[in-house]
Amino acid sequence: MGMAVWSAPMAVPEMPPWLEAMFPAGMRRSLVDVGGVRMHVAEWGSGPAVVMLHGNPSWGFLWRKVVAELADEGLRLIVPDLIGLGLSDKPRDAEAHSIASHGTWFGRLLDEIAPGEVTLVGQDWGGPIALWAAADRLPRVRGLVLGNTVVGPPRPGFKATAFHRFARLPLVSDAVFRLGGFPQNIMTMVQGNKTSILGQTARAYRWPLRRLRDRTGPLALARMVPDSMDHPSIPALERCQEVFTSLRAPVSLVWGTRDPILGTVLTHLERLRPDARVTRTDAGHFLPEEEPTPIADAIRDVASTRLN
Repeated sequence: MGMAVWSAPMAVPEMPPWLEAMFPAGMRRSLVDVGGVRMHVAEWGSGPAVVMLHGNPSWGFLWRKVVAELADEGLRLIVPDLIGLGLSDKPRDAEAHSIASHGTWFGRLLDEIAPGEVTLVGQDWGGPIALWAAADRLPRVRGLVLGNTVVGPPRPGFKATAFHRFARLPLVSDAVFRLGGFPQNIMTMVQGNKTSILGQTARAYRWPLRRLRDRTGPLALARMVPDSMDHPSIPALERCQEVFTSLRAPVSLVWGTRDPILGTVLTHLERLRPDARVTRTDAGHFLPEEEPTPIADAIRDVASTRLN
């Protein structure tokens, strides 16, 4: 008879007391190997799984107010950090980042920690990454809540935003993103309330990317946004849109209409999913900071609804 092999759980990265105190009580943290890289995951509660996925350049800290609103709802609230951001591993090779790679990593995480039914919640890149992973797990998706994100490729003839055009400038963008801590140091500029990400909150968003060697992710994720119809993200975004339109589960859209990047995208999503429940707010891009209650309401609604 062979001897059983026991593997000790991976030690989670340390979090300073001032930062941990900003999260809701009862947080459980872990690192999950998703194929040679490790995703950091925070959890609260127990019950039906709700997974909230952030985008660029934020991390799971984005969802803390939503978690606080749902603390007594009998849900298992799961908040991962994307690879390259937060307290997850941070590959230094920008080529490691693509929608497919992030979707694969996130899908492996779902299989590992939430193998049953799950409600998916996404903002910014968290939306398409969650949809990409959902493509191979459609029967398990109980519901979908999206806010200020995209679900598919841009239309032919589109023009990339000034931010994303800047991200492709050789040398200059590398210097500004890496040396200048961009854009995590100006997140409040895309908010409806320009004071919503200042002080300790702004410090918390910057903290995981405080070291220069860890700043590959924000620029790589910015460059994942298409600047032409030949961009390598286009096929992956087409897959994401197919999932969004065909998903047989309740869909809710909660939007910050004062977002200068994605505020107007909501109209397109409404056309793609006329059955979606829509909530408009005066928030900006990182709307969980400004409007956690409508997001929590949408999660409650979607997580408790079943289609016939």
